[in-house]
Amino acid sequence: MTEQTTLTDAVHTLLLRAIIEQALKPGMRLPEDTVGEQFGVSRTIVRHALVRLENEGLVVTRRNRGAFVAEPSLDEAEQIFEVRRALESEVIRILAERMPEGGFERLEAHVRSEQGVKGKDGPVSIRLSGEFHILLAELTGNAVLLRYVSETVMRCSLIMAMYAKSHSSDCAVDEHSQIIEAIRSGDVARAKAIMHHHLVAVADRAEFDKKPDSVSSILSRYGKELAT
Repeated sequence: MTEQTTLTDAVHTLLLRAIIEQALKPGMRLPEDTVGEQFGVSRTIVRHALVRLENEGLVVTRRNRGAFVAEPSLDEAEQIFEVRRALESEVIRILAERMPEGGFERLEAHVRSEQGVKGKDGPVSIRLSGEFHILLAELTGNAVLLRYVSETVMRCSLIMAMYAKSHSSDCAVDEHSQIIEAIRSGDVARAKAIMHHHLVAVADRAEFDKKPDSVSSILSRYGKELAT
């Protein structure tokens, strides 16, 4: 691995964390020179990292304007959650059949980390919650499934930054523990049901059905002043 690749990986990881932890907000511009100065790397390194983030759906590049944190539309958000539910149902099925040695221990250790920030509802709890789902996918041993689950989880975190009304670390940790126990007992149906409920609850915290006011409805409020 070359030094450039190592630096690109590091910058990618740092930017990814900043986006997932919602420090970098949707729509925020990411100037290559500014990122490079803060991380002490060249603009070339930054550009490579931004391309990776764009491929993962977390960054968009606008012609003659540069890179920005992505702003998923409502339609895209609903589609991503739909795909995520299907992918994670398959993760459950595979793990119920073949959990690798030490898998339950790794999952329980992660849940303990989540419990350490339980009730604080901060950026770290959001990141840890997503990483639990990525760990589940990693334990399947299916690299393709892991890649797609990782992308959907990260994009869901970005979506929640835009549309979520709230985040409950309490619910997340409790349901994560229930998922582990259902898989351990071999109850695939129950594990899938808990996961489905868990992901639906996450999506419900996003105001996907909220529609912007029309021009007519906005102006009607001002028009009332003419009638007084």
